[in-house]
Amino acid sequence: MPTYFNEMYHDGAVRAPYAQLEDWTKQMPDALRQMKQAEAEALFRRIGITFAVYGEGGDPDRLIPFDMFPRVFTAGEWSRLEKGIKQRARALNAFLVDVYGRGEIVRAGRIPAKLVYQNAAYEQAVSGFVPPKGVYSHIVGIDLVRTGRDDFFVLEDNCRTPSGVSYMLENREIMMRMFPDLFRENRIEPVDSYPEKLRRTLASVAPAKCNSEPTVVILTPGSFNSAYYEHSFLADLMGVELVEGQDLFVEGEFCYMRTTEGPRRVDVIYRRIDDAYIDPLCFRADSMLGIPGLMDVYRSGGVSICSAPGAGVADDKAVYCFVPEMIRFYLGEEPILQNVPTWQCHQHDDLKYVLSNLAELVVKEVHGSGGYGMLVGPKCTKAEVEAFRGRILANPGNYIAQPTLALSTTPTFVDEGIAPRHVDLRPYCLVGERIELVPGGLTRVALKEGSLVVNSSQGGGVKDTWVLAE
Repeated sequence: MPTYFNEMYHDGAVRAPYAQLEDWTKQMPDALRQMKQAEAEALFRRIGITFAVYGEGGDPDRLIPFDMFPRVFTAGEWSRLEKGIKQRARALNAFLVDVYGRGEIVRAGRIPAKLVYQNAAYEQAVSGFVPPKGVYSHIVGIDLVRTGRDDFFVLEDNCRTPSGVSYMLENREIMMRMFPDLFRENRIEPVDSYPEKLRRTLASVAPAKCNSEPTVVILTPGSFNSAYYEHSFLADLMGVELVEGQDLFVEGEFCYMRTTEGPRRVDVIYRRIDDAYIDPLCFRADSMLGIPGLMDVYRSGGVSICSAPGAGVADDKAVYCFVPEMIRFYLGEEPILQNVPTWQCHQHDDLKYVLSNLAELVVKEVHGSGGYGMLVGPKCTKAEVEAFRGRILANPGNYIAQPTLALSTTPTFVDEGIAPRHVDLRPYCLVGERIELVPGGLTRVALKEGSLVVNSSQGGGVKDTWVLAE
């Protein structure tokens, strides 16, 4: 059995950041815990924080399970994470500007040209274009895992439209409402400035032709999208309009929003739709979600799109292997946060190793997300492993493999009481005129005993994430 780092207990003693929580749990009888859990679920449902899993029947308004036991970081731990996340966000954006420009990192032989220019997420439509402030990815969600007291690894980068920030904010709101004494007894850094920081970030990358206070909107695919609650939630908190493609139109050099008072020019679009659907004249001709002609306005400096079309090439799981090299190449620095060791199945020697050790590895689709299309070798049957072997052999370039990490655990409320469960963390880094992030993020927890898969679509839950003030 592997040994997992328990974030609350070490060598039989409570670690300092969790000291205040030990008494809190001891003083909470089962009846009170169950009452508070029911209260939290009622609050989540009342304010509409639900999600749908595409392709499944059942409840379309499913709640993500909320665990009341918070995850805690010290100020020192967070300081290191913050520096590493900002470093990574800078390098990823430098890479995007480069590969849509001169491609110096490819010329220097630091990353294979095929991985970039033949990547499905590489958008030829923005080749040669530099977006305002040189920013392609404005909201970078960095997924982190912990394996020891000082050991953190980046599991993957999300450079397009990372979701989940509404849970970060609502987890905190509900915890403060249910347990106000905890927040009086602990000095916890706030996260409620995120919407204002996001609005400021978006406004700071207004296009060249904007000569007044920029008008910012959030572009959503609509109410049937699994993250629609988050889109409307953020629009409300930022005080901006939530729009669908049919609410916008292009005329001349600009994009406009239809309003009851007539057309209003739009300067910055925070899009929550995929590249393929942004403009049917440029990408998918059958898209009913986008705005015809928007890419022409974008390329001529009439509107900013955040995150920029084409940003997805930076968060491809095969490109992920080269982020440490990006940091060295563009910033001249050593990575503060390390990648998980990764084998690329398109390489002969890596493929041979992966196929020989499939039962011990985690294998992921290069373009996969949400915990789908992956194999967790140690948790699978021989038949499942062999079936996945066939999928890899059919298309080796579609897969990468990683060791099964000993993810840290945090105390979690379960039916039997309190038990350790595996967690990860997604902080949200905002990139505009400056780079900033709120102290905290979305902690996802694998509620099934022994499970290492934390995704909500695979039965995972969420926790409030605390960063203690110095």
